Amino acid sequence: MQDDEAIGDVRTSRLPRVKGGVFVSRKMIFAHGTAAAVVSAVLLASCISAFAGEQPRQPFPELRTPLNGGLSKPAHGLSSAHAEIDTEHIFGFSMGSDIGKPGEIEVEFENVGAFGKRSGTYAAWAGLNQAKFTLSDNFRIAPGFALSGQRINGVPGLADHQDLAFSGAAVELRYKLIDRAVAPFGLTLHAQPGWSRIDDGSGMHIEQYGGEFAALFDRELVKDRLFAAFNVWYATGGTREIATNLWRHDSEMQLQAAISYALQPALVLGLGVRYARAYDGGGLDRFAGDAVFAGPTFSYTISKEIGISGTWQTQIAGRAAGDSRNLNLDQFERHQALLRINLHF
Repeated sequence: MQDDEAIGDVRTSRLPRVKGGVFVSRKMIFAHGTAAAVVSAVLLASCISAFAGEQPRQPFPELRTPLNGGLSKPAHGLSSAHAEIDTEHIFGFSMGSDIGKPGEIEVEFENVGAFGKRSGTYAAWAGLNQAKFTLSDNFRIAPGFALSGQRINGVPGLADHQDLAFSGAAVELRYKLIDRAVAPFGLTLHAQPGWSRIDDGSGMHIEQYGGEFAALFDRELVKDRLFAAFNVWYATGGTREIATNLWRHDSEMQLQAAISYALQPALVLGLGVRYARAYDGGGLDRFAGDAVFAGPTFSYTISKEIGISGTWQTQIAGRAAGDSRNLNLDQFERHQALLRINLHF
């Protein structure tokens, strides 16, 4: 078995992409990455400070109309924004700490689109379809399967390709470590092992095994109105290209920060920022490139059972290792978009 960085003359996307992930370099991007890290650090410090010094919260006014379809009835004696607003999907690519109430079942269709290279025509879509089962106050499991499609023409380093296919399967596990309903901030741990047969970025046939792991923090900054999230994501795995039988190992890390404001009970708008670093080797071994993405987010409740959410983010800085050009459009895309549909039972 061999470990290879590039497979033939065709460049494959990095493995595996963390949820909402695009990865992208050091010099010019460093300032932007530092800014994102500072924002994230301030939020985290706020959470820790509040946890250490804040007094227990008093019961809140009577529950209003839910903000998104992922809501459930509040616990006895607690009709606060914690019970009212499910923060999981109000931050775009970033995730809140809520996992639903015991016994809840949710079906989710998550669609991620990636658009634009330095030249040629490039569009890729990845769809993850999950059934989520909240088994207790603290634990949720969500098996799912993935579809992907690509339309690639005249992009250097990628073979022309147009296809739509079943691409793999995964199981998401979440454990709520700190419940924001009784603490100043929330923290949920996320793990998602998975298998893929199609490379999302290139459409090439592969055999891929990997997993992603995350710590999901969130906090209510202004009661009923303003919410913030901070995520740390790590992904690792190995990929074999079917055509050559060569293996490679990759890993990735992201820092994500987002802030969202409830304009009205059914509508939440916000802004998200992601700083991503890609590595060759399964343990963050050799730096390969990085990027900063930023853009608006939204969450809207269509009805009690149906919610939609999403974001459109643009790469505002980035470089591949060894490439002096602005933006990392060799390894990654110019734009990424997310549209998520949630059905609640």
